[in-house]
Amino acid sequence: MKAIVKHHAGYGARLETVDIPEINESEVLIKVKATSICGTDVHIYTWDEWSQSRVKTPYVFGHEFSGVVEKVGSAVTNVSVGDHVSAETHIVCHSCPQCLKGQFHICKNTKIIGVDTQGCFAEYVAMPSENIWKNDPKMPFEHGSIQEPMGNAVHTVLAGDVAGKTVAVIGCGPIGVMAVNVAKAAGASQVIAIDLNDYRLDLAKKVGATEVINPKSTDPVDTVMNLTDGNGVDVVCEMSGHPVAIDQGFKMITNGGRVSILSLPVKPVEIDLTNDVVFKGVTVQGITGRKMYETWQQVSGLLQSGSMHPETIITHTLPLEKFEEGFDLMIKGNCGKVVLIP
Repeated sequence: MKAIVKHHAGYGARLETVDIPEINESEVLIKVKATSICGTDVHIYTWDEWSQSRVKTPYVFGHEFSGVVEKVGSAVTNVSVGDHVSAETHIVCHSCPQCLKGQFHICKNTKIIGVDTQGCFAEYVAMPSENIWKNDPKMPFEHGSIQEPMGNAVHTVLAGDVAGKTVAVIGCGPIGVMAVNVAKAAGASQVIAIDLNDYRLDLAKKVGATEVINPKSTDPVDTVMNLTDGNGVDVVCEMSGHPVAIDQGFKMITNGGRVSILSLPVKPVEIDLTNDVVFKGVTVQGITGRKMYETWQQVSGLLQSGSMHPETIITHTLPLEKFEEGFDLMIKGNCGKVVLIP
């Protein structure tokens, strides 16, 4: 099969012909119909410090996809050949204290497909059957492929109540844009999108942002305070990972507000813990992955409701062979979600 292989410990990747994966009795083989590029994939492609410490080359990467089940293992009972599917990408151990409490999304021994195992930037991918999520056959494969990252946005925004509340989304990469859409769909009174990239702020506006702020032209904290009568926002969803932006997020949160952090800063971040967290009585949440499988149910429900706008969030669809073009778009920020078609 054709696959995008992270072939060496350095920048880039290449298209190669590799063996179709074999499956065991509890796995399924999926013919990939659409696979989307994630920020994590960009880290691996550019070979930054995180990927250097985590990834072992060579291997097929990629972890967001949708497709059709081609083959099932002898012990598989929940999935059938021909099913349209996507997959939860965190493979969990079921035996750590977190798993035993049903907190699978924070399993101590999580393995991620396309990071720790062979991934889906390919014509076929093998997955444990328990990780499979069945899709409505009417759902376009492109839309099905972005449910996994949309789950990150849903988990971040809906980690607390947002109905009737003011929400700031800091960082409008593809998941940030999705978070704007989720907040608006969930009934937030104001959704303020903050980013340095005007292209992505425009996308945020199209999916529901009531205000957009570019810190290059205006102070985001002052602007948020003006928009909220000096109170600050009820909820901050931190998607940027930038130390300055994170600090600003804590300065714009109201007393008793919630800061949910999905971003992954590459270095320690300095904040005024005394004044911006303790004295404000702020709740700070680290968000990882998706709740298994509550978040998937929420994603499916939101897509079925028509309140999400995947057709706007997906800005580029390219053949698998043009993956370099897709990564270039992601690196430069001139896109929303980029989908590759094997």
